[in-house]
Amino acid sequence: MTDTFPRLLVATEFPPNASGGGPAVVRQMLRDWPADKLTWWSCLPELDQKFGQHVSATAVAAIPPKLYPHQRWRYQKSWLLENVWSRWATGRFRQTLREFSPEVVWVIPHGWSILPLLRVLPNSGIAWHVTLQDYMDIDSYAIRYGAARSRRLSAGADRLYAQATTRDATSHPMVADLLQRTGAKASQMLHAGIEQEDLAWLRAGVPAQPDCLRIAHAGSIQLEGVFALFVAALQRIRPQLPRPVTLEFFGNHSYRSRPWFDASWMNERGNLPAVELTAALRQCAWGFSPMALTDEDPRYNRLSFPTKFISYLAAGLPVVTLGHSESSVVKMAQAYDVGVCITTPGINQISAQLAVALTDPQPQVKYLAEIQRCALTEFDAVRMRQILYVDLQKCAQTTKQIAKG
Repeated sequence: MTDTFPRLLVATEFPPNASGGGPAVVRQMLRDWPADKLTWWSCLPELDQKFGQHVSATAVAAIPPKLYPHQRWRYQKSWLLENVWSRWATGRFRQTLREFSPEVVWVIPHGWSILPLLRVLPNSGIAWHVTLQDYMDIDSYAIRYGAARSRRLSAGADRLYAQATTRDATSHPMVADLLQRTGAKASQMLHAGIEQEDLAWLRAGVPAQPDCLRIAHAGSIQLEGVFALFVAALQRIRPQLPRPVTLEFFGNHSYRSRPWFDASWMNERGNLPAVELTAALRQCAWGFSPMALTDEDPRYNRLSFPTKFISYLAAGLPVVTLGHSESSVVKMAQAYDVGVCITTPGINQISAQLAVALTDPQPQVKYLAEIQRCALTEFDAVRMRQILYVDLQKCAQTTKQIAKG
């Protein structure tokens, strides 16, 4: 019954079919939402519909591509976005609310979308739900936009979160941190979920792996220094392993030009839709999930959570987790024995632990029970969707109450 679904507007920086873990989570949670009840507002335009997310209408407060602060003139471009573009985008978002007339807005406060959303929503008469995926004052944003500006964006996201009718966030540590700082309680940890068909596949047991030992890395590489260290350790032990080793890269970025890339045993597989990605990952033996080995950027390392870790579980892959002992992904890997967890930064120690783990002839069998337990306990997609949809319906009821005065 589509009348149980309120008119929903998703409002964020990215378009419906954007690449990356954050957009993939939003699409997955919208799997059962009827397209005729779904609209979208973004700051970046839709380039294609590769991932199949359909909506009834879109509105774009487009950031000119040359104005987006990637590398050159980053601070100057950021100043223009904050002080000029955002004023125009504020009007565009206000106009979108009038045209689309949503009953609830689902806000993912990312990047430059934060500024217009914060200026409009509190006085809009429309209730909103917030999903916070990343903090905007982590080092990568501070470098791109300037430290003071990234802190302002992060503070804006906090206000959207605190003032929302309902809310959730991407990791257990982030949920706890936001509660402590804003006093606002989340309904759940909302991240990529593992679907019922994948849980059933895990319960049926994983098939035997081929002679080649494929190690998967899904998504972009955030910390190339850590990744290069892993490659060096792997290169050191490859001759002594019982099976040939390959590294399989799945994602939107190419790393072929990097000095550590070796085409003789590394393969780029491209950016695949979710179902195709899971099928391809099931042809691998391990997944690799790295975070920083130091705690120099704790707002990212301790509080964000990599989607790739969940993608590996859905495919039945044991995980090589590499990171600082306080990082969110290491905490998860220590709570569930889903593979090998490495927290020491030295290449000798990394090589030694990898050599033991990768010599195991059937790692999928060894770790399957804990992969199943982690998947069901932490990442049940059906449960996540149910909680989210209840939250969105609460928001719609709040909007009706506001309208009644």
